[in-house]
Amino acid sequence: MLGVSGVPAIVQFILMIFLPESPRWLFMKNDKSKAISVLSKIYDFSRLEDEIDYLTAQVEEERQKRANIRYMDVFRIKQIRLAFVVGAGLQAFQQFTGINTVMYYSPTIVQLAGFENNQLALLLSLIVAAMNAAGTILGIYLIEHSGRRKLALTSLAGVFVSLILLSVSFFFESSSSSGIYGWLAILGLALYIAFFSPGMGPVPWTVNSEIYPEAYRGMCGGMSATVNWISNLIVSLSFLTVAETVGTGPTFLILACVAVLAFVFVIVLLPETQGLTFEEVENIWKARARGKGQGTESLLEQGDES
Repeated sequence: MLGVSGVPAIVQFILMIFLPESPRWLFMKNDKSKAISVLSKIYDFSRLEDEIDYLTAQVEEERQKRANIRYMDVFRIKQIRLAFVVGAGLQAFQQFTGINTVMYYSPTIVQLAGFENNQLALLLSLIVAAMNAAGTILGIYLIEHSGRRKLALTSLAGVFVSLILLSVSFFFESSSSSGIYGWLAILGLALYIAFFSPGMGPVPWTVNSEIYPEAYRGMCGGMSATVNWISNLIVSLSFLTVAETVGTGPTFLILACVAVLAFVFVIVLLPETQGLTFEEVENIWKARARGKGQGTESLLEQGDES
């Protein structure tokens, strides 16, 4: 079973052998001939020269900016710090609202809900995983049609309701012999995935690719991804211990409280980035750093007027 998990890694390794380096990276390493070779496989000859000129100018400008970049700038420069707090906060809340707890321990949760049969528990957890995949595909459509902020808020509202259902089902499951609370737990799990996967699944990653100045995008994106995995580690290590200490019902209630905090966080701090250029998003952080609450709407109106 564990060995089968290595098959996708082998396939990806083989495909990576044939994957060319990024033309931008090759330009930055002064390997212009290889960069042109890669670009020639992407663009027609008529457009190739324009792309080479564009990349040359962009890479030179980026080199000059990167010469003065420091990790401490993320915390020292207010506009970058504000953006990083939002990006890293979303990544942390993605994990602390319990998604990987649900995915890692869904068979255990199903059994805790009263379904002792191992095969049935695994089958139900596979259904949860399939819903996660389907919801993520739906999120690709919704994130461009509903916007990042609205999608995150809707997702978190649904996650909160789902966690309350899970909490209630585990509070009363031990004192009931009807089995209805076991099915209520399964319903809570299904609703959790249905709301989380299209919203809080993709939104943190999408927002993190949009909110940082170009010179700091890779650095801040990597740092916020680190926050995500550290949060993942904390939740994965602590869930079963907390559940054994205070009970499964209270544990899901704690996660529901975190979802409320995440909801408030999004309302207060996350600007809508849908339809904005990188420069317009950067202007939002500059305005907030100066103490001015310039929002998405005003920027879109400026764009329409121009």
